[in-house]
Amino acid sequence: MNFSAFVARRYLFSKKSHNVINIISMISVFGVATVTMSLIIVLSSFNGFEDLLKSVFSTFDPDLKITINEGKVFDSEADAIKRVKSLEFVEVFCPTLEENVLLEYDERKHPAVIKGVPKEFQQMSGIDSMIVEGEYTLKQGDMNYAVLGAGVSYFLSVGLNFIDPIFVYVPKRSGRVSLTPSKAFNKKYIFPKGIFQIQQEIDSKYILVSMEFARSLLSYSTEVSAIEIKLKPNSDNNQAQKEISEILGDKFTVKNQFQQHEVLYRVMKSEKFAIYLILTFILIIASFNIIGSISMLIIDKKEDIATLRSLGLDKDKLQKIFLFEGWMICIGGALIGLGLGGFICWLQQQFHLVKLSSMGTFLIDYYPVEMQGYDFIIVFITVGVIGLVASWYPVKYFINRYLKEL
Repeated sequence: MNFSAFVARRYLFSKKSHNVINIISMISVFGVATVTMSLIIVLSSFNGFEDLLKSVFSTFDPDLKITINEGKVFDSEADAIKRVKSLEFVEVFCPTLEENVLLEYDERKHPAVIKGVPKEFQQMSGIDSMIVEGEYTLKQGDMNYAVLGAGVSYFLSVGLNFIDPIFVYVPKRSGRVSLTPSKAFNKKYIFPKGIFQIQQEIDSKYILVSMEFARSLLSYSTEVSAIEIKLKPNSDNNQAQKEISEILGDKFTVKNQFQQHEVLYRVMKSEKFAIYLILTFILIIASFNIIGSISMLIIDKKEDIATLRSLGLDKDKLQKIFLFEGWMICIGGALIGLGLGGFICWLQQQFHLVKLSSMGTFLIDYYPVEMQGYDFIIVFITVGVIGLVASWYPVKYFINRYLKEL
């Protein structure tokens, strides 16, 4: 064993002449362990919420979404679009048509986005698994039906057992402007068949209808506002996105699931980084205990320093003794904190001890937690660097001072 490390280990675990040094050393270990544990728990919680959002959005959002850069709609029968449909990695090819509309139900009004979808939409999104009332049916024979988001249903007070239809208003795309409001809008009615619940932003925004109903309402034939694509299992999303972009050219934009909600994901990552910085700052404050512990240990071992120096121990090895002491305090606290943090996260994953709410208003009723090895590595490196800096200053100062006095 390295001589400096051996002496440092003896100093750490042996009884000091002043018991307060032992107490400060234990406080230092406890402080580092507590902040390290907090870092792991908080970062794992952010990972859990991020994974939850991804799973929620993946129910409604496609793997890849094609939209046009200029204008609102494009022809789904264009040659380039047909080439994309025939690509080998495309499992489900789903054209959709969206437009802002005004809904009216029993004298209640609510703005929403109507989304016309083909029958392939159910296979692509798995929306039928998110139905909380009624069923996912958009067309039966010649009859069209609507499936509403839970938020839309709430604002309109829609009941599936009632016989009243939902009236849909949308401004006419062409024709002369009329002074009569009723002539300026296309108006159709549709009966609600089901209610889905995915995420608040989606639930309060969308009403799903058949593609035929949407095109009839909006006076379109083959136009669509987007092409939504589900890729085959084990497909390379990045490669697929690149290949489709090359086929379609600059007139179209191809977005993956992250890019479809880029702002939200960036905000979450920024919040996670901010929390990491805040807890790191707390760790820096906690490291002052290490500075105090090392300083008092050097003072306590002043006679040992003189003895070791007389025996021929050089300055560098003398400094390493107390540097190793600080590192042991820091690394020991880090390992304890990592272990406790990982154990607490495991308990939350297995037993859901910490609840979100008792009202049942969330998708899940407990805090989601997802541990990632990358977080453990970053936290350990952060604690190690701070411990190194916290140990270096008192060692450098006091050792130089005492060597001058010898």
